[in-house]
Amino acid sequence: MGQGDSPQKKANGGMEWVLRPLHRWVWSDPHRRAQKLLLFAETEADGGRDLARASELTEDGLLRRLYIRHALDEARHAEMFRQRGRALLRSLPAPAGASTFQANWLAPGERGLDDLRVERERDASLLAFLHLSESAAAQRFTAYSDVVSGDPETRDVFRTILRDEAFHMNYTVAQLKRVAPRNHGTKLWLARGSRLWKGYLRISTAVAGAMGAVMLLVQYFVLLPPFALLAKRGARNEPEGWAKPSRNERGSLTSQY
Repeated sequence: MGQGDSPQKKANGGMEWVLRPLHRWVWSDPHRRAQKLLLFAETEADGGRDLARASELTEDGLLRRLYIRHALDEARHAEMFRQRGRALLRSLPAPAGASTFQANWLAPGERGLDDLRVERERDASLLAFLHLSESAAAQRFTAYSDVVSGDPETRDVFRTILRDEAFHMNYTVAQLKRVAPRNHGTKLWLARGSRLWKGYLRISTAVAGAMGAVMLLVQYFVLLPPFALLAKRGARNEPEGWAKPSRNERGSLTSQY
């Protein structure tokens, strides 16, 4: 992809469009949609704080200004998601029964700096990670804006944010080439490997949690019933009421009773 490629073009070749039916199901529930928007607001706000910290740490004046602008954009995105999520909740009746399944790992929002320690990163590695994060967010938000076509207010929020994501993608790759002209490709490769590893850990954690729940159900419904039956059978063989203490021929002094 070139520097001026739009989020739409990036998204067309991504897995988000293959997963569009799944995204459509995830976003079809209005309560889940509202909760996910509020979760996106938290992620955007957290990313903005990290970028503000990065602006304090960098010694590059141009990057400092760009990081500050990026941080302000993230704070504005957080407020947009928060306002839309709250407006949706106010317009909906209280959900009946248990809370709605969020499916966060099926339809995530922007990962932001993804728990990256900005204090430990140099400008080049941070820019590479930001570029990949913004590109992935643009793919997701483009797909989400399409599947929420029946909710024009939410769709407009995504489309407004996508315009900022295009700038974020462009400035991060341009500045990466400026600060690391010889090895910017390597920096992107390393950042991509880091994101893949963290994605693997997230999926592994989700799978492990699901397998743990299945094992507990198997233990409860398969292993415990036989023990319960044996306990009931043993209880039937026990005499009811008080049992008379046993005494041997030598008297009670030699008996445990």
